[in-house]
Amino acid sequence: MTITAPTGPLRLLVIQPTPYCNLDCDYCYLPNRDDRQRLSLEILDRALDRVLSSPFVGESFTLLWHAGEPLTVPPTFYDAATERIQAALARHQLPLDTISQSLQTNGIGISKQWCACLQRNDIHVGVSLDGPAFLHDLHRRTRTDKPSHAAVMRGIQLLQEHNIPFNVITVLSDASLDHADALYDFYAENDIRRVGFNMEETEGVNEHSSLDQPGSDARYVSFLSRFWQRCTMEPGRVMVREFEGLTSLISADERLQSTDMNQPFAIVNIDVQGNISTFDPELLSVSTDRFGDFIFGNVFDTSLAAILETPKFNLIQREIAAGVEACRASCEHFGICGGGAGSNKYWEHGRFDGTETQHCRYRVKLVADVVLSGMEAALGLTAAAAG
Repeated sequence: MTITAPTGPLRLLVIQPTPYCNLDCDYCYLPNRDDRQRLSLEILDRALDRVLSSPFVGESFTLLWHAGEPLTVPPTFYDAATERIQAALARHQLPLDTISQSLQTNGIGISKQWCACLQRNDIHVGVSLDGPAFLHDLHRRTRTDKPSHAAVMRGIQLLQEHNIPFNVITVLSDASLDHADALYDFYAENDIRRVGFNMEETEGVNEHSSLDQPGSDARYVSFLSRFWQRCTMEPGRVMVREFEGLTSLISADERLQSTDMNQPFAIVNIDVQGNISTFDPELLSVSTDRFGDFIFGNVFDTSLAAILETPKFNLIQREIAAGVEACRASCEHFGICGGGAGSNKYWEHGRFDGTETQHCRYRVKLVADVVLSGMEAALGLTAAAAG
């Protein structure tokens, strides 16, 4: 039986301005972080035309500058890029709000000049920050093995002084799990209101995770439970992406059928050389023994629609779709997960058609258990008070 999946609509376009990063985080999945190539404006123009002329563009999507440190490319690049984006939208007779820009930065390069650039180009900011210094500096160090926390906090202070909204992504490692209160207090004291938790994953060139040891699941549940308690004690003070997303989904009584990471062309990824991929952004820059790389074409010679007919895409797409169906048939959490992320299945199982991964336990199943328990407890308290 051939299993297919719907394609698009495009929600996220990930473009790599450079593979280079000025940090050397020990859990990073990306290879070639010392490669100083920069995306040319010609490639950007080609990429925009390929995307905007494709059948996958709906009403609007986000262009995320990522997969390297975006702030190692000068502000003038983003000024020129914004002009190119606006010109491309005009060529394709699309409204200017079709594309919103975002970037994910380690924060150490943020300056007054960067704040002005972010504001004039209306670029949303995500900052990678692993909490207080004693946790952050365990893993996020410079290329000369110096701590980076103080520099990141200077950058965050500048964003706050310039009234630039931002969110924080924190990677949770083994060391984080005993410090729920320290993390919550750190965010609250520094007026960091929006936080997402990523797990230290076995992915790409990061072949081991500190969470791969007995007892980590139980410690993670304890961590989440305490963080949920702190969040509910001060509503709105610190909002956790995982809690907010699941609470909204459960409250709305909605069910997912897939996720952007396993639905073709909901995400499109383009690297510094114009190579095109889809599904998880984490697949773009890596290669494997089984599939080689996950590049399906290049903006100079391949349309997005043409990728649908290529043997490599169809082989990978069928296996990812089979994995989604296996999850649908076997997992009670499918409706709040949508079948998981193909990259995590591949790195943990060696195939895309597997089911449970550590990623889905930590990002979905265990979070759901904590959120449901917390919501039920709140309803119980409400009922008792009403009685």
